[in-house]
Amino acid sequence: MNGNRRLKEYLRWLLSAVIMVQCSVTVDAATVVAASENVDSSTFQMVQQRAAALAAEPYVKKSPDLPPFLAGLNYDQYRDIRFQPGQSLWLKDRLPFQVQFFSRASMFGEQVKVNIVDKDKLLPVDFEPEMFDFGRLPVPAEVPNDLGFAGFRLHYPFNKRNVFDEVAAFLGASYFRAVGRRQVYGLSARGLALNTARDKGEEFPVFREFWLEKPAHKVKQIILYALLDSPSVSGAYRFVIKPGGGTEIDVKVYLYFRDDVEALGVAPLTSMFYHGKTTQHYIDDFRPEVHDSDGLWIVAGNGEQLWRPLNNPQRLASSYYTINNPRAFGLLQRERDFSAYQDLEANYHRRPGAWVEPVGDWGEGTVELVEIPTGDEYHDNIVAFWMPAEPVTAGSRRSFEYKLTFGDEPETGHYQARSSGTLIGAGADTQSGQRKFVIDFVGADLRVLQETSEVVAEISSSTGVIGKPLIQRNPFTKGYRVYFDFTPGDEALAELRCNLRSGNDVLTETWSYQWRKEKH
Repeated sequence: MNGNRRLKEYLRWLLSAVIMVQCSVTVDAATVVAASENVDSSTFQMVQQRAAALAAEPYVKKSPDLPPFLAGLNYDQYRDIRFQPGQSLWLKDRLPFQVQFFSRASMFGEQVKVNIVDKDKLLPVDFEPEMFDFGRLPVPAEVPNDLGFAGFRLHYPFNKRNVFDEVAAFLGASYFRAVGRRQVYGLSARGLALNTARDKGEEFPVFREFWLEKPAHKVKQIILYALLDSPSVSGAYRFVIKPGGGTEIDVKVYLYFRDDVEALGVAPLTSMFYHGKTTQHYIDDFRPEVHDSDGLWIVAGNGEQLWRPLNNPQRLASSYYTINNPRAFGLLQRERDFSAYQDLEANYHRRPGAWVEPVGDWGEGTVELVEIPTGDEYHDNIVAFWMPAEPVTAGSRRSFEYKLTFGDEPETGHYQARSSGTLIGAGADTQSGQRKFVIDFVGADLRVLQETSEVVAEISSSTGVIGKPLIQRNPFTKGYRVYFDFTPGDEALAELRCNLRSGNDVLTETWSYQWRKEKH
């Protein structure tokens, strides 16, 4: 990795590095209950009470100041702080999960308290300087014992038996992320997004404290709780993490609002899209594509399935999808071919998608997608979340429940034939600014169509003129390819949609795209 890489890429590396701890314990396939329902219920109720009490008081930032030797670290200095694997929590107990911690420093200055729920006991995990190797840093003789942690990561043997690979990490504000089997870290989730892309500025809530249930032997899931706090809201969270081919996280959240919130982002996902097939401005990069995710996927309450390819726009862009009771939404990495990226270090083809499946009735609201211009791959510039239609006012309470999955893609039963690629280029009428769109659709429903079947492309645009589409079978994908020209006229923005039908049957998900006039 180039030594001049920015800190963002190092943090990606830090969270994707596999720190393996060999252990002789045999992890059986059987599952036992990690903790009784009574313990689970009482702990979560305690966290809810803490959150409600916080919301009733003025907001106070409680993290102690960092000592000088950690406060102003640069990129190389931060790299020297390493957790000692031999200090992993539950290593000596030979339990199926192990925990390693992140030290507070520079950009991760918030102190995060961590507690263990062991049957009927709550035990704090104390910071000890011996947990970390500070490398070449000028460490004082006495490192403060109250320094505390910035976060933690969970390890579990889900790739190889008895090899504890990193499966999830909680680090920074309310950010957390996970991987499925044989994947590397990419996009992140957050506990909450507040006023994202609004004029008043975004507010970043922080997970102040965690409670981890000590797992029993042979379990395949771990339960933890978190207390969230910010000037506008406090919250109680319950996470049930189940490592696997797709790592599932069951989330319950109770929110208590100190103040009105203009834009409440529930179950937010944060990712990076630098460039790809849809990028219309020139980027000087030997790699064909660079992104953690390439599209937003939505299943509406009425069953409509939608795919929105991502952009790296030249100006801040937002897209809004009004939906009643969403069934699912997420940021996915559909392109899985190494040749599309040609990156031996970043392994973008192995980065997971993440999708949210609401539990219960979420009512009316909007899936919002925010795309922020970026000139590199080291800054997350994509945010997607659910925003309820009902205004959020001071003194109100909200609760949500959902399943969050980090994996290759949703189960195939979730979607119809899907969009597998979008290409954009100049149309024949270049003087009018005409653009040519090429969309590939693939899926079982398309493979079984007879040659005589009539396939129709339904295409619409919020403005401009759509030319007559051309539809062809694609023998290489065993699907169909749609070509159409779009003439924008004087407009600078248009919302485009396309799907395939045969008679009364909808064959594909709806492809959706926000076109913006850009400099080429």
